[in-house]
Amino acid sequence: MPDKNRTASGVLGGLAGLVGLSAVAGVLVAATVTPAVAITGTAAERAITMFDNLPSVLEIDKLMLPSNFYATDPGTGQPVLLTQFLEQDRTPVEFDQISPVMYDALLSSEDPRYYQHGGVDLIGTTRALLSNAQSNANTQGGSTISQQYVKNVLIQKCEQNAETEYETNDAGEVVLDEATGLPVVKVTRDEALRNCWVDATTAEGADGYMRKLQEMRYAISLEQKYSKNDILLGYLNIGNFGGITYGVEAAARRYFSTNAANLTVAQAATLAGMVQNPNRYRIDQPAGSIVDADGATFNKAPDGIIDEGANITVLDELLESGEITPEQHLAAADGYTSTKVRQLYVISRMLEDGKITREQYVEAAAWPITPVLTEPKTGCVNAGGAAYFCQYVKDVILNDPAFGETAEDRADTLRRGGLNVYTTLDPRVQGAAEASMAENVPTSLEGIKLGSTVVSLEATSGRVLAIAQNTTFTEDASLAGVPGYSSLVFAGNSQFGHSDGFNAGSTFKLFTLIDWLEKGHSVRETLNGRVRKITKMKNSCAADGSGWWIDQGAKPIQNFGGGNGTVGNPLSFTASSLNSGYLAMAEKLDLCDIRNVATKMGVTLAKGGEPVKMDGAFSVIGPNAVSPMAMAGAYATVANKGIYCQPQAIDRVTDSDGNELPRPERTCSQVISPEVAATAAFALQGVMTGGTGRGGNPFDGTPLLGKTGTHEEIQTWMIESSTKVATAAWVGNYDGFISVFDYRQNDKRYALAREVQAAANQFYPGERFPAPDSNLSRTVLTDLPNVVGMTVQDAEAQLRNAGFDVIVGGPVDSDQAEGLVAAQNPGAGKVAGGATVTINPSNGQAITVPEVSGQPLNGAIGALRSAGFGNVTEGTCTPDEAAAQPRATGTSPGAGSVVNRNSAITVDYAAANCGGGRGNDDNDD
Repeated sequence: MPDKNRTASGVLGGLAGLVGLSAVAGVLVAATVTPAVAITGTAAERAITMFDNLPSVLEIDKLMLPSNFYATDPGTGQPVLLTQFLEQDRTPVEFDQISPVMYDALLSSEDPRYYQHGGVDLIGTTRALLSNAQSNANTQGGSTISQQYVKNVLIQKCEQNAETEYETNDAGEVVLDEATGLPVVKVTRDEALRNCWVDATTAEGADGYMRKLQEMRYAISLEQKYSKNDILLGYLNIGNFGGITYGVEAAARRYFSTNAANLTVAQAATLAGMVQNPNRYRIDQPAGSIVDADGATFNKAPDGIIDEGANITVLDELLESGEITPEQHLAAADGYTSTKVRQLYVISRMLEDGKITREQYVEAAAWPITPVLTEPKTGCVNAGGAAYFCQYVKDVILNDPAFGETAEDRADTLRRGGLNVYTTLDPRVQGAAEASMAENVPTSLEGIKLGSTVVSLEATSGRVLAIAQNTTFTEDASLAGVPGYSSLVFAGNSQFGHSDGFNAGSTFKLFTLIDWLEKGHSVRETLNGRVRKITKMKNSCAADGSGWWIDQGAKPIQNFGGGNGTVGNPLSFTASSLNSGYLAMAEKLDLCDIRNVATKMGVTLAKGGEPVKMDGAFSVIGPNAVSPMAMAGAYATVANKGIYCQPQAIDRVTDSDGNELPRPERTCSQVISPEVAATAAFALQGVMTGGTGRGGNPFDGTPLLGKTGTHEEIQTWMIESSTKVATAAWVGNYDGFISVFDYRQNDKRYALAREVQAAANQFYPGERFPAPDSNLSRTVLTDLPNVVGMTVQDAEAQLRNAGFDVIVGGPVDSDQAEGLVAAQNPGAGKVAGGATVTINPSNGQAITVPEVSGQPLNGAIGALRSAGFGNVTEGTCTPDEAAAQPRATGTSPGAGSVVNRNSAITVDYAAANCGGGRGNDDNDD
């Protein structure tokens, strides 16, 4: 058994314990102040043995420090604090950043012989030991600044490990509450933190002696390792000044809205008095109340004075001497009385030590404690309009293993680790986003959970420049579900922002367009974009393994706002956001490939991050719930020549000493070819110049691409991008299925995107987009089928399915049966896609003129009449001596002509003598 355990009961028992500890104190003083003192006696030897076996090396951990979130001031390039996350509000300072009066106040009241002893003050320690031995109460007093520093270091070590304790059964399993199913709490974390202070400061009996002895042992060791100034500074940086206020700099800011370097005598004396018992002397409590170590609240006495043994009569003496007025006496005595009593004690000690003049003493004594409270800026709620940006960054840190192996570790790092997080937020764009949101979208509307967000990304890097939201940020559980309040970041996903996303609507058509181009199709390829029933589409990742999506009962998908669609090409389909046109495109593709395009461009399901679901024709037009942040990144990819950059909200991270730490890993990679990106940008620019997105274009000279989207009138989108910045605006119903169109919010997406993009264009000027690829933007010739001889109905269907407009003209003469197509214009062959084809049915009255040349004239006329022509006459005679008998030489119309049976047919002939009508025809008499 270690000596300290074997001898503790004897040494720390009764008077023998007192004598032994006194001997140890004498040895300590001899070892650290005087050259040598000979100690004799059994008690002293036993105490020395016990003391020697105590741990002597105290590892001083890094202070528990707030983490700071910064934006960068574009004008100066300097960081601007957005907010902090803290468990202890502390700002460490250097020795010369503290007013000398603070040191004087602390040393005069707590350790006047600080610079003479070696860590333990024999006089003060002996006095405390005698008091404790006589009263058998809690150990008190006698601690030097070095010992108090040790105590605070040990408290912080305890606090860093403090956590909630749960009830367990005999098997060591956590006990669950039968009503709630939650673990039964044995000790809350707040209680565990309070116990750290109680255990270090109020231990009784032998434990108290042992704690005091250990403090002395550590204090001696510290004084051998560190300078006096280092220990004094360490104490002022680590010490608690009430509540979550730690360190003199935070205390000066918290209670007097100043800094440690500018503290007055009265303020310094107040703080020096508070640090002696920070849970009791509280000047941030209402009506001058104070809080004791157990958390109980005490109010001041009716006369304004609580006499705690300090020299409170000083005010009366100063009044009697005429050094203060009755008004000053009343003001000083009133208010935070207990703390004032302690402050008077401090300035009295300062005067006795010659640290202040009589005039300074009187002035400080007459000064009523008048706190000018500055609340610590902690949590995203204190980041103002950037609260949702802050929350997004917070979630990035809480999900990154670089900041701790477990979620609890990362939370501790955020609250205690002293991180300096330099965010990507641009105050200029953020300011425009906040202003636009405040102007255009209310925080709530009766009867609907109205939500809206706008987010801007730097296309070339993925840096998030701004996030604004219509709701008021809160993490107050009592406001959960109340319209107009939310902690969800609508711009983010379930991992970063805890949002499940929103149905993409027609903004999702981007991925069909990209896949169309990647398959080598042209944006000028003509398709039948009419509303029609589509029951089958290729889907190589179909859940049933069939490789197809098939639904014979599928209903035709309609276009937004009605309309039957038209024959057109992807350029026109994109500009007008034609559902039926994009379905015609997707019908020639593979739904699985469209899904894969979305994935590689950073778009997955907002909830869970799985690939989007492509399980039918409807999936082409955006029912999947995705995040605005991801969609902005996808459009930025097109603008960035096919390079996708993962959204990045953090530029750099340092520790409290300024050392660079790994930031959350984000990458940029080429996910689509520059040719495909340029051609897609070509098509998407049409949306912004004359298409559905025109209302979102600021028309400031910056080329923009973009796309609108609407889902079932519940969600509305406007996404646009220059070559430098992409902006996504969403307005919709964040919980429920009530149409936002009923509340006339559908137009607000345009204003949001337009105004924020205009600001981005000002500070990040965009350039012209590359020209489209010539092959992917070529005019595509289409095979025009021959429909002559078909019924009009069959002919029309075949032509429309081939992508042609059809006009059915009037009946024409034809040898086709009546009602069959007799003619088409243009005729079959290669033609420009989308051409209009005119078809004419046969009237059934046409006959083909037979060939009668070479036949005797009478025979030819007979043949024509037999064919059905009723109006046959002789035509022109041509003299021919060889024609002993007239013979037919041709007809008009000519042989093979299809003419109406009532048309006049003339027969030309040759004869030896044309003058006599029929020449030498013997039969003519």
